[in-house]
Amino acid sequence: MNVVITGSTRGIGLSMAMEFLKAGCRVTVSGRREESLEPVRKTLSAFSGKVLFVPCDVRRESEVDMLWEKSAAHWGNVDIWINNAGINCSREFIYDMSSEGVDNVIDTNLKGMIYGSQTAARKMIRQGSGQIWNMEGLGSNNMIHPKTILYGTTKHALTYFTEGLARELKGTPVKAGRLSPGMMFTDFHLTGSGGSPSDFAKNPGAMKVLKILGDRPETVAQFLVPRMLENRKNNAHIVWLTRRKSMVRFLTSMVKKRKL
Repeated sequence: MNVVITGSTRGIGLSMAMEFLKAGCRVTVSGRREESLEPVRKTLSAFSGKVLFVPCDVRRESEVDMLWEKSAAHWGNVDIWINNAGINCSREFIYDMSSEGVDNVIDTNLKGMIYGSQTAARKMIRQGSGQIWNMEGLGSNNMIHPKTILYGTTKHALTYFTEGLARELKGTPVKAGRLSPGMMFTDFHLTGSGGSPSDFAKNPGAMKVLKILGDRPETVAQFLVPRMLENRKNNAHIVWLTRRKSMVRFLTSMVKKRKL
């Protein structure tokens, strides 16, 4: 299997890349800037020959297309394309957010995902097979958190878009689906602007919930990757943190602490 993952230089993207490589796949790792790829080359050095590094700013359609072209030329085809690239909004009320901040979040999380889906769908139909996966997040389940509503808006739209894409792909050899990773110990929750602790990390109540429901990205990737490789269904939805699992964790947290 040949896999392309946008936004895969850290967090869940990098963890998924590692799991695909362990499963014997060949992976294109991508980040917005060339310099973001350098540390990952060392991390994945044991998989030399099975990893291609391609910088790609998903906000630019031409670069997304180039990511496909370079990957397909190198591997021969692309079997799985994962739109994982995304950024959080600055934690402030939407009416205080700059137009530049709004554009950056929408262009990355929404337009970047759409460009990736368009590119992969067109070229997978042409090659006769393939799967497109889009990464859900806070907002996909209609949950609203003040000071993150722009991010949540993009993820809510992503869910609608992916379900619609799957319907439009019905009858073609291409499948589209969603990945729901739950809460993770990543920069999204823990780091604010300039590398300082985020408002979330400074909030004892929020951190208590994260310690109950959160997981390391590698744990989530170990769950998601095998199911993507086994999937044969269009409009599939792979969910790590189910409602039942959340309930069990809250109940058991009263008697024992999780080791993370």
